[in-house]
Amino acid sequence: MSQDFNIEDETYTRFTFERDGRVLTAAITSDHPVNGVDGPMHDELARVFTDLQRDSGSDIIVLTGKGRAFCAGGDFDWFDEQMEDPSKFRAIAWDAKQIVVSLLQMEKPIICRLNGAAAGLGATIALLCDIIISDDKAVIGDPHVKVGLVAGDGGALIWPQLIGFAKAKELLMTGDMLSAPEAKELGLINYAVPTDELNGKVSELIEKLQGNPKWAVRWTKTVANIPLRALAAQLMDASIGWESVSNIHKDRKEAVDAFREKRKPNLTGD
Repeated sequence: MSQDFNIEDETYTRFTFERDGRVLTAAITSDHPVNGVDGPMHDELARVFTDLQRDSGSDIIVLTGKGRAFCAGGDFDWFDEQMEDPSKFRAIAWDAKQIVVSLLQMEKPIICRLNGAAAGLGATIALLCDIIISDDKAVIGDPHVKVGLVAGDGGALIWPQLIGFAKAKELLMTGDMLSAPEAKELGLINYAVPTDELNGKVSELIEKLQGNPKWAVRWTKTVANIPLRALAAQLMDASIGWESVSNIHKDRKEAVDAFREKRKPNLTGD
């Protein structure tokens, strides 16, 4: 690997990057009002964490979202494409695994600055970070089941590890969203602070990390993630596989249509 790698030299359309000394902020950025995941964003998510690790000018990563949301899950137009042509869903399976694996393989500490809603894959990405600091007005949840999908892109992996199986299964099977204070109370996230205190709390944690020897911090995080990486190796093939199967069922389309139209779905059990 080259000693000189600058992520800003790479082509990204769904992320912007900003440096403050050895701290690099990566912001999810899109034209979608709540930073919904579309094809190009999914492609970039599959490589951005590797590139952030390789970036030679940074020691600490802050991951956040531009605008009023962090990342509110899959874009509905993208869902339509995947339902009409299931091969398009199958085609993203490897990248879906790579998002989770590459995030867990990062050695640099990564702080999630949760500035707004995080849902589905957005929630998974937030929760796989090392420290999650949220605006207390934000919400977080994994509503995959609400749109007819298995929570296969990492939710079934990380939620039980953070809050235990009973509560995690309840939330994953109902698709219920949590307020940031509720998530903090459950131990899902580290902090829920008022909007005007969010940047200050992020800076406080950065200062604490920078006050310790870099390699001790980095490799402590690496060791702590070993069990999660092992779990990912055990679960992700099956979880992405089951999610792919759920994409082809009739209730999947009805669930998406009902969610989009803000009505109760007329489910048939198929």
